[in-house]
Amino acid sequence: MAENSGIEWCHHTYNPWIGCTKISAACDNCYAEAWDRRGMQQKASRWGPHATRTRTKTRPNVRKWDRKAAELGIRYRVFCASLADIADNHRSIDPVWRRDLVSDIRAFQNLDFLLLTKRPQNVAKLYPDLMEDWPANAWMGVSTENREEMLRRGEVLATLPASITFWSAEPLVEDLGVIPREIMPSWVITGGESGAQYRPADPDWFRSIRDQCKAADVPFLFKQWEGKNQKEIKAKGRALDGVIHDGYPAGRAA
Repeated sequence: MAENSGIEWCHHTYNPWIGCTKISAACDNCYAEAWDRRGMQQKASRWGPHATRTRTKTRPNVRKWDRKAAELGIRYRVFCASLADIADNHRSIDPVWRRDLVSDIRAFQNLDFLLLTKRPQNVAKLYPDLMEDWPANAWMGVSTENREEMLRRGEVLATLPASITFWSAEPLVEDLGVIPREIMPSWVITGGESGAQYRPADPDWFRSIRDQCKAADVPFLFKQWEGKNQKEIKAKGRALDGVIHDGYPAGRAA
């Protein structure tokens, strides 16, 4: 959807479709659902088990981003999807949409596609063509907002054949505790929750993740503190003890 994403850990966002259903604690104050309701250019909500997901028209943008990255001799990180879940198995999602996504990943080799899901158990079934030959530019990530989901989703993620994996521990709503080395991903993003209903986070939760990442030689990115709005969040300062992020996985350029 975005030409230039406001999400600092990617350059662009790409939503092959829009809509989802809340399934865990990270979904409670879903920014995407709130965004969709504010716009409401469509006649009906796209959120919930009975809501129809809708196709977008962003594929031409992906082609343009790839061409620009080639011209500049750099790689762009493309977050897919900020307004959906790529492993949502809702009946309204046409399998062609998924095949088109995989086709784009294979076709546009100057882009790294960051695939994020709260449903990693669905990936193998929904994307057999991806599983057969997983491209290096498809990073696979899961949301890990609390310890229960870190263990459950992290274990599933570790079984997928992606060469680069990542966690989005944002919004972090609980201390993750000790992270099992066998499920530690290639990269960890973490941050607090924003919005009027934000849930407080303990700075030590972030410090624990940061220190465990450092010990495992895993790049770490601290996105933000929690707060009602960006002004309040920024007032708390930007870094976590001087650390914002310390690189990207597999030597990928910042």
